[in-house]
Amino acid sequence: MNPSESEAEAKPKAQSEEEEEKGRLKRFLKWAAGLGVSDSENPESCSSLGHSVTVSYFPDSGGRGLVALRPISRGELLLRVPKSALITTDSLSKDETLSLALKAHPSLSPAQVLTVCLLYEMNKGKASPCHPYLLYLPRSYAILAAFGEFEKQALQVDYAIWAAQKAVSKAEYEWKQASTLMKELKLKPRLLTFRAWIWVTGTISSRTLHIPWDEAGCLCPVGDLFNYAAPGEDPNGFENVDNLQNEYAKDDLDTNHSQRLTDGAYEEDAAAYCFYAKKNYKMGEQVLLSYGTYTNLELLEHYGFLLEDNPNEKVFIPLELDIHCFSSWPKDSLYIHQNGRPSFALMSALRLWATPPYQRKSIGHLAYSGSQLSQGNEISVMKWIAKKCHAILKDMPTSIEEDNSLLSFIDKIEDFDNLWERGKAAPASGGEFCNFLKASGLKRVDEIISSGGTKLLIDRWKLAVQWRRIYKKVLVDCISHCTNIINSLSCKNG
Repeated sequence: MNPSESEAEAKPKAQSEEEEEKGRLKRFLKWAAGLGVSDSENPESCSSLGHSVTVSYFPDSGGRGLVALRPISRGELLLRVPKSALITTDSLSKDETLSLALKAHPSLSPAQVLTVCLLYEMNKGKASPCHPYLLYLPRSYAILAAFGEFEKQALQVDYAIWAAQKAVSKAEYEWKQASTLMKELKLKPRLLTFRAWIWVTGTISSRTLHIPWDEAGCLCPVGDLFNYAAPGEDPNGFENVDNLQNEYAKDDLDTNHSQRLTDGAYEEDAAAYCFYAKKNYKMGEQVLLSYGTYTNLELLEHYGFLLEDNPNEKVFIPLELDIHCFSSWPKDSLYIHQNGRPSFALMSALRLWATPPYQRKSIGHLAYSGSQLSQGNEISVMKWIAKKCHAILKDMPTSIEEDNSLLSFIDKIEDFDNLWERGKAAPASGGEFCNFLKASGLKRVDEIISSGGTKLLIDRWKLAVQWRRIYKKVLVDCISHCTNIINSLSCKNG
């Protein structure tokens, strides 16, 4: 088949898929409005959509999301989803067969129970009251639990690989634990598979919202379409010790009111999940919601995406065991910020560690308060951090430049007519491309374009490369930061 024939066949298919997508969206929004989901602040308009927000597609920032249909002010009510429209374990287990079966398996976790409930609902097909919602869900998720061995290794950093392995192992264990119940419910064979379990796990992990009466949370039609906006740094974190006194002085009621206006929560008095604008929005702008504070690895684990510019990113480097012995800081507080600056706790621990043993007891309080112990101590700490970052970067299988080339190559993969030929011209990390071909499991390389499974593999591979590139960039910025501090202190000594 020549390229022109392939393009000719692809165009009608793409148009057909687009029309199907529009049809699913129309049915979904009509179904949601019928349940009372509303984006109007008018109390009389209890079941309407299209006043404040509507569904749109943002290819460079989250895919499907909600766009402002008018200028929106911070604090305005954006969306109200009544309790009766929320999809929860309680609402799904009203089915007598399901309810009886669940009672025989009390050891399953709330998340496992909700997963089984959703699979059971999917088993009903068009007979399910939730069918328009289930049909509009994404077809796949790139959460860590979906990563294969190739994508795990593509992360390159030990603690990230371990996090992916742990996520997969946990999902497999929970699936096997629930298998007996799913068989008792006589689910279709395809819904009994680990692949189906991962899909529902991804749905629950990335889309559920907190509710006070169920640890597993709820699926919130339309409300779960808000894409993520990273909040600023945690005001209660170690980096903001100096600001805590001012924070504590704020009136509690005022603080709670501010939080209520800038996110979403279930409100008992309204008997609905209510969402409020966290800032001012112009017409046509994507409306975002903060789900909480997450590092990029945590975003990958729970939601299947990451942010190139994440103010809450944390990069961890291997530390000598005695560093932990000489300080009481939690291990997860010893990290490097996205901007390359070592965390308050990491600096405190290293300053104490670099101090002669006989002096540690007498000046420990200064280290814990964040004080610089001496110019010599500070230079020593900065040199140690820079050297450690250099060593890590040197040992990495690829450099930032090679990762940039590889990401550019990955972006073009779906446009290639003959991947095997293109693969010969792959970047310096061409060995990784060969591993990708093996992981795809295809007998003929030209099958790669039309394989849905391989496209998902490409998406996960790209995320892994993006994550490791961000990790390396932080280390490079940290070296620069440490070098600047060393030079500054050396000039003072001179």
